[in-house]
Amino acid sequence: MDDKPNPGTLSESSEPLFSFGVIADIQYADLEDGYNFHGSRRRYYRHSLLHLRGAIEHWNEESSAPCCVLQLGDIIDGYNAQYKASEKSLELVMSTFQTLKAPVHHTWGNHEFYNFSRDYLTNSKLNTKFLEDHIVHHPETMPSEDYYAYHFVPFPKFRFILLDAYDLSVLGVDQSSPKYQQCLQMLREHNPNTELNSPQGLSEPQFVQFNGGFSQEQLNWLNEVLTFSDTNQEKVVIVTLHYHRDDEVWKGVGPVKAGFPLQKGRHEGPSSCWAIPGCQKWKRHRDISPCMHSGKAM
Repeated sequence: MDDKPNPGTLSESSEPLFSFGVIADIQYADLEDGYNFHGSRRRYYRHSLLHLRGAIEHWNEESSAPCCVLQLGDIIDGYNAQYKASEKSLELVMSTFQTLKAPVHHTWGNHEFYNFSRDYLTNSKLNTKFLEDHIVHHPETMPSEDYYAYHFVPFPKFRFILLDAYDLSVLGVDQSSPKYQQCLQMLREHNPNTELNSPQGLSEPQFVQFNGGFSQEQLNWLNEVLTFSDTNQEKVVIVTLHYHRDDEVWKGVGPVKAGFPLQKGRHEGPSSCWAIPGCQKWKRHRDISPCMHSGKAM
């Protein structure tokens, strides 16, 4: 461990190897401004499209164009389903993304599942699995079709891994399916509240209906990809949905920091993912994130 270089503080003269963009929680809807569930934060449903256009203009004008953009979920708001505007709103946002010169990698958040079923998303433009990297002679690094996850290489020796944080979830699946019943049972075992979206009184407040979890199958696949990256001395960036947090419940806990949401001690505050047995098995010495500064990998 001691022979590894310490990146230290990046200087102004540091030359990035590559850059990438990140955007999350666009949550577009053709609605007037409103507020979040607790009424504590204003939401600009219709104007979020202006912010997306501004971000795209910025990325397109960069002297060193980003190799890709990561869209971390909740691309349209759940209110669209109520007004039967889900497909129309998604098409409007996706047509805006078409003006971006770089490829976009999409992850799925809870608002995707408020609007669409998993089957719909799998066959939609939000499925960017076609951008995945195929590692020849290592079939174990190919993800299953049972979950939405893949990996790609934007620059030599850097591997990005997109995870499906709703692999186990009561959202987006048919209520008569065995998977729905399995996930509902798991949720009720950890959350006795009548309102399953409420973390009130829970020792593990991530067990709420709007969150999800990783199946052991997906975790085993992730372990294979990380093992390959270890062997080949690659830097790895884990990409999954945005973090959910309830500011009232988690007041005083500390800010949620970017990190690996599956391992204890790697972040502060709640992860949005259900705790899954077996997720602690990865070696703690894995270097799973590169030195990044403002979306630039050094």
